[in-house]
Amino acid sequence: MLTAATLRSSTPLAADDTPPLRVGLITDLHYADKAPAGTRHYRETLPKLEEATTQFEKDQPTFVVELGDLIDAADSVDVEQNYLKTINREFSTICKNRHYVLGNHCVDMLRKEEFLGSVEQEKSYYSFDQGGFHFVVLDSCFRSDGTPYGRRNFHWTDANIPAAELEWLESDLTANDKPVLVFAHQRLDVNNHHGVKNNAEVRKVFESSGKVLAVFQGHSHQNELKDIGGIHYCTLVAMVEGSGAENNGYSLMELEPNGTIHLTGFRKQNPYKWERQG
Repeated sequence: MLTAATLRSSTPLAADDTPPLRVGLITDLHYADKAPAGTRHYRETLPKLEEATTQFEKDQPTFVVELGDLIDAADSVDVEQNYLKTINREFSTICKNRHYVLGNHCVDMLRKEEFLGSVEQEKSYYSFDQGGFHFVVLDSCFRSDGTPYGRRNFHWTDANIPAAELEWLESDLTANDKPVLVFAHQRLDVNNHHGVKNNAEVRKVFESSGKVLAVFQGHSHQNELKDIGGIHYCTLVAMVEGSGAENNGYSLMELEPNGTIHLTGFRKQNPYKWERQG
């Protein structure tokens, strides 16, 4: 599938002889030591992740991003922490440079600081630069009243980017002079139960910056692509869905110096290519 992303001409890009930046992407593992429920095979996430680990060992991504719902819900804090330790033991072998996006299941029983402490990540939303690009990690695990998710104090359909984070995002994009890619869990391109309630405000900030190339997200467990305001909103397939290796799903993103994005999809994940225009 071929579409095009447009950057403002003032946004600098790296020299053409710079090799592509490689990024591993994976989402909705929902690991738990419990029996399958419907199409979700929680225990099979471990062998599926082992396959992804083997592939990433060959591809050598500069960093790996887990786009939320690394674990599934448990009946107690201790059990949920054990789920997290088990799956992160495998995930952490992929790459030293890892980024975790908070999903609603990550903080079903845990508080945010407990999850983040276990994976050794300081913040739930932040940005960083790598290889001539600017990356933004968002956290939509907030209720409409601004209360952060934790200890089952929320309903999963009430996902929001609070005012303070939105202000930070606008300031961050204004200060940045590089092309931008965004990582999120809840979707920023739909108005159904899987969407962030105030995603229109978030998209406005993206579009006003003129710098955002694409948004990578999970949550709805399906391959889907929407182009809104010149930005690609790419929803990645969930690893937990379906039994057996043939139902696995993960991807490798390659960012070329000229702004072209290649997404190599493995198993159930769709591949994409987006070329910079202009």
